[in-house]
Amino acid sequence: MKTGTKAAKFIGRSLMALSIVAALPVMASAHCDTMEGPTISDAKKALESNNVNYALKWVQPENEKEITQVFEQAIKAKEVSAEAKDLADKKFFEELVKVHRAGEGAPFTGVKPVGTPIDEKVAAADKAIEIGDLSPLEGMVPEEKMPELIERFEEVMALKNFDVNNVDAGREYIEAYVSFFKFAEGEEEGHAAHGEAKESAHAEAGESQKVSNPKTADMGTIPFVATSAVTGLAALALGLKKKSK
Repeated sequence: MKTGTKAAKFIGRSLMALSIVAALPVMASAHCDTMEGPTISDAKKALESNNVNYALKWVQPENEKEITQVFEQAIKAKEVSAEAKDLADKKFFEELVKVHRAGEGAPFTGVKPVGTPIDEKVAAADKAIEIGDLSPLEGMVPEEKMPELIERFEEVMALKNFDVNNVDAGREYIEAYVSFFKFAEGEEEGHAAHGEAKESAHAEAGESQKVSNPKTADMGTIPFVATSAVTGLAALALGLKKKSK
C-alpha cells in the first residue's frame, strides 16, 4: 500500500507538471499558419470579394481544384446560416494553410489563434515589407549576410504589386516572399540555397508528407506529447488507487 501511495503521489506531481507544459502557448516559427498571418488574411479577402484568386497564389497549380472546391462551399454556406458560414470559413482557412505548408515541406499543426506569438525576425521581416525598407531587421541579421538580404528584399518589392487575377505572378511573389523570410530567419544560406529552393519547389510538394521542418515539428508536437502523457499517467494513477484500496 505504501509503495502504491508513493507511486500515486509521484504520478500526481508528474501530471501537474505535464499539464503546465501542455498549457504553454506554442510560438509560431512562421506566421502563415496563424489567424493574423498573410495566408488567412488573403483567404478572408477571397471570401469577402468572392474571388478565390486571392488564395490560390499560396498553393501550387495542382492544388487549385481542391482549394477552389472548399472555397465554393464556404461561399454557398453564407446563404445557409451564420453557424454554417463560420464552419465553412474555418474549413477553408485550414485547408489553405495545410496545402500551402505541404508545398513547403512543412507539417500542419492547425491554424493558430489570434495573439499567437511569432519569432521577432518574422515580425520584423513582415514590417520591412509593409514600410518598404529593411530598418526593422537592423541588428537581427549578420552584417555579412546583408547584401543578399537586400537582394531578396528588392525582389519581393519588385514583385509585390501584381494583379490579383494573375495567379502565376502572385505565386512568383509568394516564392520571393517566402525566400526572403527564410533567409531573414537564418533558415537558408546564400545564393546556392536560394537557387536550390526554387528548383525543388515542386519536388517538395510531392514529398511534403515525408519531410518536416524540425523546429516547427518539435513545437507542434509538444502539446500532443504532453497531453498523451497526461492521459496515460492519469489512467495509471487510477489503477494504483484501485489497487491500494
